[in-house]
Amino acid sequence: MTTLLVIAKEPRPGRVKTRLTPAYTPREAARLAEAALVDTLATVLAAPATRRVLVLDGTPGSWLPPGIEVVPQAAGGLDLRLAAAFGRCRGPALLIGMDTPQVTVEILRPALEPAGWPPDSAWFGPAVDGGFWALGLAEPDPALLAGVPMSTPETGGRQRERLVSAGLTVRELPPLRDVDTAADAALVAALAPHTRFAAALARLTPAGVR
Repeated sequence: MTTLLVIAKEPRPGRVKTRLTPAYTPREAARLAEAALVDTLATVLAAPATRRVLVLDGTPGSWLPPGIEVVPQAAGGLDLRLAAAFGRCRGPALLIGMDTPQVTVEILRPALEPAGWPPDSAWFGPAVDGGFWALGLAEPDPALLAGVPMSTPETGGRQRERLVSAGLTVRELPPLRDVDTAADAALVAALAPHTRFAAALARLTPAGVR
């Protein structure tokens, strides 16, 4: 039984993608966040997982498709929220975020096949900015995340070190770029032009060229 987790914020203006401003307004940034989340959830629904869970900070909206279980995020820093998400799982679990709308089933597939989960193993998807976009654990253990400093250029390295230090065999997924800034958004849309995210971005004009 493989659980596929998505950790996300409700795409509400002023609460998501704040680094996209002032290039885009808070409302526009929220539209881009919603498009990215919809793309991500569509991939999750198409992926060969047994259980699909959205770990949400906020309230579900019309963007939520059927077939996705919703649970609230825990309190505390991101490390504790990620740890708590894994703590809800039994058996192999793969967690991704809402910042990589370019993710596909093909990218995720190696970490969702039964043969991809030998004992004492983990999957790690590095992000271009030094963080990570995916983390999978054959045997979910919240202690593997609690205390890892998040949202820094060293986050990915520190998290991977934690896995290796625990004696886990770490397998890698391809590096992906998170959508954090306007430049990231343009690059990701160019890489995945058929996504809802790319379509949403194409309808907007950055503040600098208005």
